[in-house]
Amino acid sequence: MAAVTLLALGNGAPDVFASLHAVRTGHYRTGFSAILSAGTFVSAFVVGFVAIYAAPFGVKPAPFIRDVLFYLTGALFLFYVYLSGEIFVWQAVGFVAFYIFFVGFVFWMDYGTEREEEKPILQKEMVSEDRHLLDKNFDVERGMKAEKKAFEIAGVYEMISKAWEVPITFLLKLTIPQTSPSEWNRFYLSANIALCPLALLYVCNSYMPFDHPIVFLLHNTHFPLWFVVLFSSVSLAVLHFILEKEPPKNEQIPVVIIAFVMSVFWISAIAGELLNCLAALGSLLKLPRALLGLTVLAWGNSVGDLVADIAVAKAGHPAMAMAGCFAGPMFNMLVGLGSALVMQTANVYPEAYKLDFHIGIIVAFVFLLLSLMGSLLVITWSRFRVPRFWGFCLVGLYIVFTLVSLIIAKFSG
Repeated sequence: MAAVTLLALGNGAPDVFASLHAVRTGHYRTGFSAILSAGTFVSAFVVGFVAIYAAPFGVKPAPFIRDVLFYLTGALFLFYVYLSGEIFVWQAVGFVAFYIFFVGFVFWMDYGTEREEEKPILQKEMVSEDRHLLDKNFDVERGMKAEKKAFEIAGVYEMISKAWEVPITFLLKLTIPQTSPSEWNRFYLSANIALCPLALLYVCNSYMPFDHPIVFLLHNTHFPLWFVVLFSSVSLAVLHFILEKEPPKNEQIPVVIIAFVMSVFWISAIAGELLNCLAALGSLLKLPRALLGLTVLAWGNSVGDLVADIAVAKAGHPAMAMAGCFAGPMFNMLVGLGSALVMQTANVYPEAYKLDFHIGIIVAFVFLLLSLMGSLLVITWSRFRVPRFWGFCLVGLYIVFTLVSLIIAKFSG
């Protein structure tokens, strides 16, 4: 449940908000391209690398078939809607509802099998722990020299990373409350009280102007909205800094909620700026937005999945890495793109929101469906064991997809 809800939201937040910004600003083609290409990248390139590194390994039949079939069904539904050239509000709501149904289905399956698997898992963990201890004692001497070199390299890397992380971390601490009582800081919490309302006002700028005149304190005197909010929040922050001197004893739910909302704000803001940078890059290089969505945006948002899933596979859990390659992209497509389409179709309700045909998006659909159907057929045929040759096939499929997308962008624009 955590994997298909909170974990999917955390990993898919950049894709979700990039799609929202793209569709809301009228560049739905970029949103479609980014979501579809990111899905192809994960289901072909990432799955391929996991298979190349760790194959052969087995996957659980029921969860694997469930995840791939749901993702495949959602992609086919979206493909049908795109080919029709228009989308109604009920269809957009259907994407989000389909993912909610998937979450409920996962809960039903896991709840039914959890008790049956509890004892075998306990026994396997005991055996694997014994083997791990034997392997650890055997390799301890051989790993000492390698660890020294690794620590030296890690130290240099840590110094470089901290040099650019310090200002970013400072900015984030000013606007995102620390939820743990051990990390409580009176200055940062006061800064949160002063700056968070202003940041949220910036998000709502499209609904209410930032400089909307408001009568405040003085009769017949108008102050801009941002000044009124800043004055009120700074006053509360100063009062908090003077009166509050002890950290809370445990985590407070309101603080956790505010931290989550502000984290979403930063992801949303960065996604919007990323799209603006893509638009500028496309104008300078005279490249179409769809191509940038298929390449730069998709790679940037999905490289975390590549690193994380390969790390999980290296840690000895390739089946877990394989499972993570389907639920995340499905969340991005159904909830991310679906939410953006719900907003756009609601604006033109009861009319349909028009979708223009573009061959590049059709190609992205075709390659995404090929990777999903291919994995379903090959792994099922191999009795739910992932063969290494299929990893090479998937990586090759993604390379072909990238080349075809570049050729289409070159000749069709």
